[in-house]
Amino acid sequence: MAEKNISLPVIALDGESKGTIEVSGAVFGIEDENPQVVHDAVVTYLANRRQATAKTKKRHEVHGTNKKPWRQKGTGRARAGDVKSPIWVGGGIVFGPDGNQNYKRSQNKKAHKLALRTVWSEKVRKGLIVVEDTKVEKISTKEFAKTLSAIKAEGKILIVVDGTDDNLILSARNIANVGLTEVNNVAVYDLLHFDTVVISKDNIKKIEEALK
Repeated sequence: MAEKNISLPVIALDGESKGTIEVSGAVFGIEDENPQVVHDAVVTYLANRRQATAKTKKRHEVHGTNKKPWRQKGTGRARAGDVKSPIWVGGGIVFGPDGNQNYKRSQNKKAHKLALRTVWSEKVRKGLIVVEDTKVEKISTKEFAKTLSAIKAEGKILIVVDGTDDNLILSARNIANVGLTEVNNVAVYDLLHFDTVVISKDNIKKIEEALK
């Protein structure tokens, strides 16, 4: 694991260079890959997003008559007592989901921080754009699309905001392939899913503090 600070270029929203920023190599410069904790973080994230909405009806929940379909003997057919039987089409389901499934998983904090440091380090090598500020003067989707071109953000773009960038949020939310996330809620899955991450120098320092 690299311990020395590393320098990242900083640009303005118009693409003009604004120097560099020093960040911790222990957070953004990990060279030893740890795919297992990254995998665990993604599996945990996706599992916790699942909603237990799938439900099938048990035998007693199926609406229908309780009348015996035919007499017990003499028909040549197998005896049957109820059309709601699980062996009948339209009958109850024996082992189906009941709506109370629990898909929740967890990952310990140390492992989760390591996963975040690993994917942030990967983004530093390819796909990270640090801007001086994410404030925009007015709400304009068209103008913000030009801003993304000016800073050379390509592919699927994730913009990290701090919750006060209302103009930016309203300008960016209708642009295809652009996602927004709070600085205190950046997921491993998001960093892997998006090609480019745009973050302000203030917010990258917040990330650094949180992952030390």
